[in-house]
Amino acid sequence: MNSLRHNGIGMTSQRTRSRMIERLREKGIRDELVLAAMNSVPRHMFVEEAISHFAYDDKSLPIGHAQTISQPYIVARMIEVLRDGKQLNRVLEIGTGCGYQAAVLAQVVREVYSVERIFPLHERALHTLKELRINNVISSYADGGLGLPDAAPFDGIIMAAAATHIPQALLDQLAVGGRMVLPLGAQEQTLHLIERDAQGFRESSLETVKFVPLLMGRA
Repeated sequence: MNSLRHNGIGMTSQRTRSRMIERLREKGIRDELVLAAMNSVPRHMFVEEAISHFAYDDKSLPIGHAQTISQPYIVARMIEVLRDGKQLNRVLEIGTGCGYQAAVLAQVVREVYSVERIFPLHERALHTLKELRINNVISSYADGGLGLPDAAPFDGIIMAAAATHIPQALLDQLAVGGRMVLPLGAQEQTLHLIERDAQGFRESSLETVKFVPLLMGRA
């Protein structure tokens, strides 16, 4: 797991960040490790300066290229479900985006493998993660729908874009005993949890969400 170090970078106050954590608690986030990770990562570093004053509001924000940074609640909720109170060693993130969710994951996971298909976002995320000295995220410019078979198996897979179906490649790369959290659907989307055991896969539906669609190929 990463030890995040930054010297109060940017405009945010601890009080502003603490209010975000209070809202997450009010919405039902209970995992103290996830809450501590959310508190430690400077979300304003991952958005444009012009909208950085919205960084700790519970809303998604544009990051360019028709993509968004997910609202804090969704990031915390997905990671809480993925962890299920257990230590995760190797996690695959599909959709690095600006790198915020990867930065939060890096506080609670030993190794984060993150895939982004849009090159300028991939480069921007690399720059921000380096600036924050987060060194346990391995970021790749690749087609997320294919996963990263060379680094598999993963004991957690988290997807930051909505698929119409669960990619078989990702199921194949999920370790026995592992969990995958992803949004499914086109117009109406639902957050799903996939659990793999020795007998196969078990799927459960969690709550309604709204994500950008999962697209194939690199851009």
